[in-house]
Amino acid sequence: MDKKRLVELLRPYLMILPAMVGIFTFVVYPIMYLGYLSLYDYNLMNKAKSKFIGLDNFIEIFSRGDFYKSLTNTALYTAGVVLVTLLISLVIAVWLSKNSKFNAFVQAGIFMPHIVSIVSIALVWLWMMEPSLGFLNYLLKAVGMQPLQWLQSSKTALMSIIIVSVWQGIGYYVLIIVAALQSISPSIYEAAALDNANKFKVFYKITLPMISPQLFFILVIMTIGSFKVFDTVKVMTSGGPNNATNTLVYYIYEHRTTNIGYASATGMVLLVIIALLTFVYFRLLSKRVHYQ
Repeated sequence: MDKKRLVELLRPYLMILPAMVGIFTFVVYPIMYLGYLSLYDYNLMNKAKSKFIGLDNFIEIFSRGDFYKSLTNTALYTAGVVLVTLLISLVIAVWLSKNSKFNAFVQAGIFMPHIVSIVSIALVWLWMMEPSLGFLNYLLKAVGMQPLQWLQSSKTALMSIIIVSVWQGIGYYVLIIVAALQSISPSIYEAAALDNANKFKVFYKITLPMISPQLFFILVIMTIGSFKVFDTVKVMTSGGPNNATNTLVYYIYEHRTTNIGYASATGMVLLVIIALLTFVYFRLLSKRVHYQ
């Protein structure tokens, strides 16, 4: 084989080599090392005292009530954020789908929270949800309603975290859906108008199928992102009150110093849960996605 042909043969592999090195270094190796740590009673201060314990960490995980509490909180948070964000984003996107200067201005405005640090956003909402001086309770009092213990009560704390996450993420998903709506050919709607199709039927039979790839993408990335929530919980509640907002990632964070092996095993469980959810999404919903 001559040199020129060899170069042509190797070129594709050389082109993807930097990306593959990055993926192995920052994705594959950390996952493998996490799996390794999960099989040990790992002493972070003195590695000589670390010992192999096999699956004992995993057995302990599924025998502890605080793990199931964190898993339940994470599932409720994910369901709330995904459903509410998707619904509101879809409604706003339909409203803003027409090209106009006003709509462009509104799109820019609602996108702003997405580019602001979540820590800054959480601190602002902490003030707004303050029981005695907060802006939200001021509004409730102004309309004759009872003020709420937004972050101080285990009944409303998780809901409060969901509100902040939804508010912060809506702008990003609105822009994705708006772009999808504007890419639909007007001739399709003109054909529907000639058939005297009502607006609801047009939306359900034409608009939703045409933007289904974008909606499916949003569903997957929102689910993955919600299961990995940490910043908002850390800043606003630190998992409280009474573990009402203790999510899986924060649960892992709490055990990072006392038992790094147990924390690693919980991380592996979280990885499997997200992988299974993604698989289920693709298995059940990918056939309903209409690719143009």
